[in-house]
Amino acid sequence: MLLMENRVEFSVLNRTAHIEKLQTQKFDLAIIGGGVTGAGIALDAASRGLKVCLLEKNDFASGTSNKSTKLIHGGLRYLKQFEIGLVRESGSERAIVHKLAPHLVIPEKMLLPLVEGGTYGKMMTSIGLKVYDFLADVKGDDRRLMLNKEETLEKESLLDKKVILGSGLYAEYRTDDARLTIEILKKAVSYGATVINYCEMESFDYNKDSKIKNLNCKDNNTGNTFKIKARNYVSAAGPWVDKLRIKDHSMNNKYLHLTKGVHIVFPFEKLPVKQPLYFDVPDGRMIFAIPRGRATYVGTTDTNYSGNLERVVATKDDAEYLLNAINSTFPDVHLNINDIESNWAGLRPLIHEEDKDPSELSRKDELFVSESGLISIAGGKLTGYRRMAHRVIEAVLKTMKTKHTKNLKKSKTEKIHLVTPALENSHDVTLYQKELELKLLEWAIDDGYYAWYLCTTYGKQADIIIEKSKSFENKKHPERLIRAELWFCIHHEMTNSLTDFFVRRTGRLYFDIPSVKKYMQIISIDCANYLNWDTKRMDSEKEKMELLLEDASTYYEKEFE
Repeated sequence: MLLMENRVEFSVLNRTAHIEKLQTQKFDLAIIGGGVTGAGIALDAASRGLKVCLLEKNDFASGTSNKSTKLIHGGLRYLKQFEIGLVRESGSERAIVHKLAPHLVIPEKMLLPLVEGGTYGKMMTSIGLKVYDFLADVKGDDRRLMLNKEETLEKESLLDKKVILGSGLYAEYRTDDARLTIEILKKAVSYGATVINYCEMESFDYNKDSKIKNLNCKDNNTGNTFKIKARNYVSAAGPWVDKLRIKDHSMNNKYLHLTKGVHIVFPFEKLPVKQPLYFDVPDGRMIFAIPRGRATYVGTTDTNYSGNLERVVATKDDAEYLLNAINSTFPDVHLNINDIESNWAGLRPLIHEEDKDPSELSRKDELFVSESGLISIAGGKLTGYRRMAHRVIEAVLKTMKTKHTKNLKKSKTEKIHLVTPALENSHDVTLYQKELELKLLEWAIDDGYYAWYLCTTYGKQADIIIEKSKSFENKKHPERLIRAELWFCIHHEMTNSLTDFFVRRTGRLYFDIPSVKKYMQIISIDCANYLNWDTKRMDSEKEKMELLLEDASTYYEKEFE
C-alpha cells in the first residue's frame, strides 16, 4: 500500500519565508543542488524526520535534470555492457516511481527494430529481452514480444521495408524529468524541508578541526549574502560537483567525465511515428524516437564535453548526426535541419574511466566523502534517483551522533505519492484525462491535446488550474489556461522567471515552442504583476527567454567556451 497522507500539498513555496528559515535555523543536513538527485535526498531526509534544507544556484532542475531523454527506463543497453546490477535496480525503480506518480511516469511499449547487419540479431534480441524482463521483474502484458517483419511494419510503417527483419517490443516508461523533480521537492517541503532556488553556495567556512561549519551563500535575486549552518553537508550538484570539491580542497584521482547529449524535436506531422522506437545508428550506437503530444523527439548524442557549463548548446554536427540516423531509419520522411522545431542539450556527470568512449562509461553513481565532511554524489541516472538518495542518507547517518538519529524513521519513499490528491494507477489517469476533456468541452476546447497536457503535467492539480482560469476574463480559452498555469506555478512551485515557467514547469520551449512565442507578452505582464518586476527586470527576463529560444532553434558551429 502506498501511503495516503493527510498533509497540505498545495502550500506556497514562498522564497522570502524560506530564505528567512535558512538564515535563522540550524539544519541536520544542507543539500547543494536542486536537480532530481538533490530533490530525492531532501525527500528521503525530511520524511525520516531530519531537518533539511536545499539550495540551488539557478532554478530547480535547470541542469541535467531537465535535459535527459525523459525516460524512466530499465537501461537495456546496460545489459549489453554486463551491468546486471544497474539493470536490476533500474527495473525495480521504474515500477516504483510509476506507482508514485502514474500521470508523470507513463508506460510505453518500445519497438526495437531488427535490421540486416544491425546491433542485435533475432536470437540475441529474444534472449536479451527475456533476461531484461527477468532482471527488471517485468510482469504480464509488459513482457517482451517478438514480432516478424509484417507485424513490425504494421506497428511502424515508416521503417525501411528493404532491411527490416522483425523487432522486439518491450516495456519502458516516459516522463517529464523537470516536472518529476519539482513534485519531489514539493513533497519534501510538505514534510518540512526548506528549499530555495536562485541561491548560490559561494564558499565553505571551516572550524579548527578543518570540518565544514557553514556555507556562505548569495541570494541571486537580491544580491544579499548569508550563512547556512548544518551538521552535515551534501553536494548533489551534477556537472558542478568537481567545482565544489575544488572549493573544498578535496579533489583526488576520482573525477567527473562530462558527456553531452542532444535531442531534437519535430512537429509530429514531420515525423509521425506511431510509438516509441529504439533503433540502430550506423556507428553502432542506438537512439530513441519518441512521440509526445504534438511533437516527436529524437536523441541522444553522446560526445565528450569540456565547454561552458552554463551554456550548453547543440551544434550543426549534433543535428546532422541525428538527422542522418532518422533519414536512414525512416527513408520516406526526408527531414532536414529546417524541419527541426526545437532542441535541448545537456550534460551527463559520469565517473571518469581511462580509455573508454563516452557511450561506454558506466552510469553507476559514486559517493566521494571528504575529510571536511562534504559528501558528494556523482554519476547515476534519472531512474535511480530514489536509490541514490537512500545511499546518501545512509552515509550521512553514519556520521551523526546517536542523540540526533534515535528518533528518526526508516526510509519510506517507495510508498509516498508525489502528488496529492493522487492518481492511483494508469486506469485512474485515463479516467481523469477523459474527465478533463469533458470540462474543457464546456469551454468549446475540443482539442484533446489540452486535456492530455494538463493531466500528464499536473495530475489532479489540473483541477486548481481550471478553477483559477475562470477568474480571467479573456474570451480566448487557451489563453485563460496558460495564465492560470502561470498563477499556479508562481504560487505553488516557486517559479521566479519566464524561463522557469516556459522551460522547467511546462516544457513548452521543447514540445510546444509556438505557444511560447504566442503567449510571451501576456505571460510577461502577468509575471511582472505577480513578482513585482519593474520595467528593467521585465526587459531582462524577456532577453533571457529570447536567448533560450535562440539556443533551442539554432545549431552552432562549435561549443561555447
